[in-house]
Amino acid sequence: MKVTQKAFATNLAKAAREASVFYFCGPDEAGAADALEALSAELTAKYGPAERIELAGADLKRDSVRLADEARSVSLFGDKRQIHVRTAGDEAHEAVESLLASPVAGWPVLILASSASDKSRIAKLLADRPDALVAMFHPPELKTVAQAVRTMADSAGVKMAGDLADRIARACALDTRLARREIEKLALYLDASPEAPRSADAAVFDAIGAASEDDGFMPVVNAVLSGETRRLAKELARMQELELNPVGLLLAFERRAAQLAQLAGRLGPRGDVAEFLEAEVSARRVFFRDRGDLGQQLRRWRGRRLERLVERLMALHRALLADNRNGDLALRQGLAEIARAATRHNGRT
Repeated sequence: MKVTQKAFATNLAKAAREASVFYFCGPDEAGAADALEALSAELTAKYGPAERIELAGADLKRDSVRLADEARSVSLFGDKRQIHVRTAGDEAHEAVESLLASPVAGWPVLILASSASDKSRIAKLLADRPDALVAMFHPPELKTVAQAVRTMADSAGVKMAGDLADRIARACALDTRLARREIEKLALYLDASPEAPRSADAAVFDAIGAASEDDGFMPVVNAVLSGETRRLAKELARMQELELNPVGLLLAFERRAAQLAQLAGRLGPRGDVAEFLEAEVSARRVFFRDRGDLGQQLRRWRGRRLERLVERLMALHRALLADNRNGDLALRQGLAEIARAATRHNGRT
């Protein structure tokens, strides 16, 4: 079965009951990862605790029968199992084919596929099967993530105003996984719980040393995509000094590229960028401090150029996952190439 992002929550219980292979994909890796964890929790609630087996797509590409073997294997202690696969693109395609060809029913297989869509070869294998689920996740808007931050905070006993929720959402580059960790740190710092709620403000957020706009990914993202080559060396040095996670940084680039694609689609080929962004800010779909950076980037990355940018980011992501030892160097070189490409564009689509 294939479900939309909006329909996933309402189909969660049905999927856990009827399916055994689950495929989560799309440009919003954080949303896909959250959905996978929600499905895992639903399976645990329905069938009891299970041993979690982690597999990498690169390993399954080298050994295509391993996934089927693990899905059929019995735990040493007779425990139930969940097989979790993290893969890039279609590198686990043959492994999934082998799994589906097995006549023996196996343990649930949950696949998180970065740099993939519901048009991938694996998704096409699964989409029409009643015993499988395919769900694709698109990047959320700021107000959606801010509301999710408020919901997470309420569950943890942390009371906060909307402006702080917005700030946390932006600081985490709209990544709900990072936002959840910030809420956990706030709750621990405040000694908050649902039974004993505490209030959080900007000063408390600063006190826990959470990522801010100056300490996070977005300065690098904006310098590269805006073609600010003079800033690039400084930002790359800061990236190394702060030991920013290369994959996390690249996910921030992918989310911004997806945001640009959504904005460009609404703007159209001949729309006025400044006027359009003013309307988006008024509608609270764009944070007002992002207006300047988004304006520069929309003038550089539209149409076929934006498609090539997305393709380049996906290739970088695959390279990082395939060779994490040299990933930092590959990322630096790739970002420098993208920044130079941005400088060569004067705003024509």
